[in-house]
Amino acid sequence: MSTPSESAPYGFVFPGQGSQEIGMGKDLSERFPAARAVFDEADDALGFALSALCFAGDADELALTANTQPAILTCSIAALAAARSELGDAFVDGAALCFGHSLGELSALVAAGALAFADAVRLVRLRGEAMQAAVPAGVGAMAAILRLDPERLEALCAEVSAEIPGEVVSPANENGGGQIVVAGHAGAVERLSERAAAAGGRAIPLKVSAPFHCALMKPAAERLDAALAELTIRPLRIPVITNVDAEPNLDHERVRALLVRQVTERVRWEASVRKAVHMGVQRVYEVGHGRVLAGLNKRIDRNLTTTPLGSPRDIDVLKDGAQ
Repeated sequence: MSTPSESAPYGFVFPGQGSQEIGMGKDLSERFPAARAVFDEADDALGFALSALCFAGDADELALTANTQPAILTCSIAALAAARSELGDAFVDGAALCFGHSLGELSALVAAGALAFADAVRLVRLRGEAMQAAVPAGVGAMAAILRLDPERLEALCAEVSAEIPGEVVSPANENGGGQIVVAGHAGAVERLSERAAAAGGRAIPLKVSAPFHCALMKPAAERLDAALAELTIRPLRIPVITNVDAEPNLDHERVRALLVRQVTERVRWEASVRKAVHMGVQRVYEVGHGRVLAGLNKRIDRNLTTTPLGSPRDIDVLKDGAQ
């Protein structure tokens, strides 16, 4: 059996919400027993057939945050298990680091050995429920802001947040390529979008169920903190670049606080990718369903290669040694 040949450090990256669709993971599960075992473990841990929802369920039900989060994590870990079974331990264990976008950081922590998969899938189910419940429908909003200087956008967010007591908006995702997503109260996001457009940027409202990664998520952060207190967080096998700091973490005692902060703070994806490149990583494998991160990464640094690792075909290509 051949495995991908890597002379330079490589890493694994894991997607967050937005990559889900009906049929995700089905081919992996049918082809690789190791992947099927991950879906079976998720079904047992959650007490319902997450696998059936992923493979042939209702799209609206899958789009519910409480379902989306465990579905994406399970597909990522199933793909990693399939890669281990087909490409060998040396390939999976040879990664220099890993990181994930928002929810994907939990997948990265499973890959790094800090969280047991069953614990993680139950945790992200609770995380999704808590994030959905934190803000009543219609109260919050998110928008993607394009072509606006980050410092100018930061100033506009502060300006808008100071106008009406109790209404806030702030950067939520620094995705790179001139795209920053903002989140907060619906009215504040609308005013921010208008001013961003007037300043030469472009605002695109996002269809989301809640305003993620902002101060409105504090109740969800508190619930996640309590849940993490009940879990065993083990030493990390490799560093995980964290969303909130964009720095590699190897200290398992910091994981809980970093995950709690992540719920209310921005996802620093662009800085995380640049940190990986600075650490010598030239290739990352996007582990799980979809190609969202490949698109983001290309806009950040064209010298970083993002290789898909989420389907039987992806694994076959790597197995054949074709990069």
